[in-house]
Formats: sequence, C-alpha cells, structure tokens
Amino acid sequence: MADPAPPPTRWELAGPARGGYAETFARLVATGADVDGEARLADALLPRGARVLDVGSGMGRVAAALAARGHEVVAVEPDGELVAQSRRTYPDLEVVEADVLSVSPATVGVVDLVVCVGNVLVFLAEGTERRVLAHLRSFLAPGGRVLAGFHLTGGPAAARRYTPEDFVADATAAGLRVDLRAGSYELHPANDDYAVWLLSVAG
Repeated sequence: MADPAPPPTRWELAGPARGGYAETFARLVATGADVDGEARLADALLPRGARVLDVGSGMGRVAAALAARGHEVVAVEPDGELVAQSRRTYPDLEVVEADVLSVSPATVGVVDLVVCVGNVLVFLAEGTERRVLAHLRSFLAPGGRVLAGFHLTGGPAAARRYTPEDFVADATAAGLRVDLRAGSYELHPANDDYAVWLLSVAG
C-alpha cells in the first residue's frame, strides 16, 4: 500500500503571506546582491562535479549557484509559482515540480549532498518531519551528507518553532547523526537565532 499523502504543509497554509519570499529574493538577485552564502558552504563540502539534491529549491538561487560551480544538481520544489519564477530567473536550471516525498532515489539517483536550507524544514506539514528526514537520508551515497538550515526564533510567522532538541531527536530517529551545528552559513558559533546543521548517516 502506498504511503498516505501528507497533510498540507505550513508553506501552503501560509497563503498570501508567503509571497514576500519570492519578491524579496527576486529583488536581491536583480540588484546583484550576494545570495550565495548557502551555496558557498555546500560547495566547500563537496568534491568537484558532485551530485546534489536541492530540496525546496524555491526560486533556484542555491541550485543555480552550485550548478555554476560544476556540480550536477537536481532541484525539487513543490510550489508552482516558485518553479515558474525559478525557470524565468535561471532558465538553464532544471526543476522538478513535486513534493520531495513523492520523489524517489530510484528516479533521482543517490547524491553526495542533500541541501535543505532557507527554512524548508520549518514549513513542512505538521508531523512529517521524521518522515522527511528519513527520506532525505535514503538519497545519500556512501559518505553523503545533509546540509540544513532554519530560523530558531524570529522566522516567518507561519513557520514552526523547531527547537534544536526536537530537531536532533527527529534526525536521530530518522537514522541521521549531527556532525555540526553552527549559527550561520559562514560557520559562526551556534546561537539561539539560526541553526545550520550538517548531518550524515548514523553508523
């Protein structure tokens, strides 16, 4: 029997309030602002020509930056408006319009890094966090890792407040271990505002 469809995500339930994300990053990209912080860290974690899965790729900025650095990137985004924006902004970037839970390693293949940044994890459907984290683990090649990041406080109003303790418990239950927690994509010390996590398959 197929897995039941997840309930609506917090992103979907946010409605019009989520429009600010697309507008903000469209403006930043158009003005030449630096929006590659996550991609620089991801690139530093990878050998040349690595395979990357960008989950919740949004308007495509991280996936496009990694592709420009020579990596083979699969971008997955469920929001049709963001997929359309991604295709306008980065026409050479292929984006799969789908919920990550409906995408299997059999179709994508295994990857060296799963990128799940920009508050994706705090916008998941309620109660699906462990299921999603276990699914992300299933994409990892031997030695592969997951790079994730989200606000601990001060994030979007519709997002979950995901405490570090709850996240570590969910990651552990999903068969992942925490190799690193930092406070930014420039690896500042861990703090109470933002968390960047590097995960790998628990041994």
